[in-house]
Amino acid sequence: MADTLRSVNPTTGEAFGEPIAQTTPEEVARLAAAARAAAPGLAALRPAERGAIMHTIAAALTEHEDAVVALADAESGLGETRLRGELARTTGQFEQYAAYAEHGGVLDVVIDHAAPRATPPRPDLRRWNTPLGPVAVYAASNFPLGFGVAGTDTAAALAAGCPVVAKAHASQPALAVLLGKIIAAALERHGADPRLFAVVSGFQAGLDLIRDPNIKAGAFTGSIAGGRALADEAAGRPEPIPFYGELGSLNPVVVTPEAVAQRGRGLVEEFVASMTLGAGQFCTKPGLLFLPEGHGLDEALAAAVRAKEVHPMLNGRIQEAYAAEAAGLASHPQARFAVEPSTAGGGFAVTPGLIAAPAAAIDGDDTLLHECFGPTALVLTYADTAELERVLPQLPGGLTATVQLATSADPVAQAALPLLAERSGRVIVNGWPTGVAVTHAQHHGGPWPATLNARYTSVGTGAIARFVRPVAYQSTPEPLLPEALHYDNPLGLQRRVDGVLEPAPKS
Repeated sequence: MADTLRSVNPTTGEAFGEPIAQTTPEEVARLAAAARAAAPGLAALRPAERGAIMHTIAAALTEHEDAVVALADAESGLGETRLRGELARTTGQFEQYAAYAEHGGVLDVVIDHAAPRATPPRPDLRRWNTPLGPVAVYAASNFPLGFGVAGTDTAAALAAGCPVVAKAHASQPALAVLLGKIIAAALERHGADPRLFAVVSGFQAGLDLIRDPNIKAGAFTGSIAGGRALADEAAGRPEPIPFYGELGSLNPVVVTPEAVAQRGRGLVEEFVASMTLGAGQFCTKPGLLFLPEGHGLDEALAAAVRAKEVHPMLNGRIQEAYAAEAAGLASHPQARFAVEPSTAGGGFAVTPGLIAAPAAAIDGDDTLLHECFGPTALVLTYADTAELERVLPQLPGGLTATVQLATSADPVAQAALPLLAERSGRVIVNGWPTGVAVTHAQHHGGPWPATLNARYTSVGTGAIARFVRPVAYQSTPEPLLPEALHYDNPLGLQRRVDGVLEPAPKS
């Protein structure tokens, strides 16, 4: 294996820039140990102090926007407009998570006063969340800014009070180096511990990182095979650690007969736009479309797909896998290409595709229920509500599930919604799954294989909960308690006292 990495332009397939050295095992160990040494200091900071560090990082990323976007585009081919929006999302995550930390949401303080006269008597109990320790973050290639080395996992870990050692994705090695330098300079300018963030590069470095005893949790976005392998490493350590992986998702869309009659042609355009967004490399790409028999949209779907031009794939391996996965699905005896995709053209270019089959083909057979990462989707025609009720529970777990309906009284929608909610983390009505709002209520997770733990989200303030654990203090004198657990609430945090949520602090 080469000891350096090179940036590759997806449009031309040509390498560019200086070679980037892969991180040695000794350097991985040194960086992990440094992060562990820095962890107590970060954990001891007041929430406002922790938030201030994150505000400084957000400002630094914005300051270097032009350089970051240009390099991200050169390595990903995703386009300046898309990447500027993604960087805004990235800095917004840092700001939002910082504010959540400042108000005490990360700490989740709960205080129950002693009740000596209760039956049975209750002691004084005060609980809060404490950081797990250094987190290994594995950058994704399809969102080089939103889910890269400075993405949502890094922001969530820092908000939780955990130092981060981020593993660069091989598709964007130079971008990872640049982002690492920007964050390092921001930490220095703020006067924060420089050991709070580091970047490592290379396949072996990723394995060394998750195996290092100083790492206390891991977060990953990528393939099922890659995530499962790292999760097994995390679980097989002498001291197993939590590992949060976002893996694969089909993101089914059910269109009811009433919706087809009301706005069928519009749904075709919207579906194809969502399915091909980012060359179909979104984790929320709608990859499975259920249409009622007799929908009459075959020609419109095929025409819309053929007319769509998409970005090149992120790298050659993904391009090759895309062609193989699409061909494999179309080889099913009950399936056919409605539009056959192509990998012709320069660099990692592809064209979108469409595969058609009856919904009965997945009844008791999961051959077609595999994600095709890229701009090709599977259209399944269903006979009636009874058939939907039979096949929907057989779908693998997903990040999202969508129903396109006409009215809330739509009987097919009423039958499909609860079944889809059982198999997904986010249910959408009359919308499309691409586009994940960074909000407090967001849940970006789902049953296997969408994620390794369906209880947790990787987007929104709930993502921070992955990197903390609760500690309860019983009958502990106040001078010995963390400041956040004092009765007079000196930090002005939002807390739950004797079962009652105190008023939220003013922003």
